Amino acid sequence: MYLSIGNDMAVRERGIVGIFDLDNTSTSKRTREFLAAAEKDGQVVPCDDLPKSFIVTAEYGMDRVYLTSLSSSTLEKRLK
Repeated sequence: MYLSIGNDMAVRERGIVGIFDLDNTSTSKRTREFLAAAEKDGQVVPCDDLPKSFIVTAEYGMDRVYLTSLSSSTLEKRLK
């Protein structure tokens, strides 16, 4: 199954490592370092609007970080 993350994008459910709220997690220094390193490595897929959450995926040996304007709670409800 796929999870629609907005902006006509979807990710495979089985590839999802985690869904994180950007406001709550970006206060951590480690999260900011992780996101900076992912962006430097070209692993970040941006969204058009102001991002509210991010999704970390690992599939086919490729790690990706998807920024999305949907809240983490909305994405969690879509998974169920």
